Amino acid sequence: MDLAALAFDLDGTLIDSRRDLAGAVNELRRELGFEPLGLPEVVAMVGRGARLLVRRALPEEVSGEAFERAFAAFLDRYDERCLETTRLYDGVQEMLEALAPRFALGLLTNKPERPTRKILAGLGLGELFGAVIGGDTLAVRKPDPETLREIARRLAVRLPDLLYVGDSATDGETAAAAGVRLALVRWGFGGAEELAPFDAWLRPETPAELVRGLAGLGGRGG
Repeated sequence: MDLAALAFDLDGTLIDSRRDLAGAVNELRRELGFEPLGLPEVVAMVGRGARLLVRRALPEEVSGEAFERAFAAFLDRYDERCLETTRLYDGVQEMLEALAPRFALGLLTNKPERPTRKILAGLGLGELFGAVIGGDTLAVRKPDPETLREIARRLAVRLPDLLYVGDSATDGETAAAAGVRLALVRWGFGGAEELAPFDAWLRPETPAELVRGLAGLGGRGG
């Protein structure tokens, strides 16, 4: 079985960013005169990009130019605080260090590219990824299959030789649309019911289990 590269989602797969996302959302809501949302409410809104997160987090009455100002304000607030509480999940650092010598690594997220790269640098992961695509890097974002196709191009691998690792229905839809193999991690934001419909090649409970599941498969050494 050929496997040359791995592409990872970010939020809920490599990092626990829930509190910083919720903090930025609720700072914006307070500034606009709305009550804060609970952490589970905000987490349920994550996955389709920053613009849709803000749209879901604000009442419909905030529209047009008012929404555009609110969206810009959210990006500023999140960029300021994106590393306040965000941390790698336990075992992720070791997982990436074990996989990097064997596979080309890419990162595909719907988070805007600027905070994505800031988080990667702040957590010491910036040098591990040969390709990084955020929600505003291309003209499209997940679940559009062009996102994974571009990751494969940038990593110089064939699309069938790529495995996408994520934690949400959006990630499952992206892999299915692109026709690539999928690993759905069990430690992230996505619940079991949300992930059940997808044909996942692996469903690891821990980062170490993902490493074990890939033992002996493909890699740079073939």
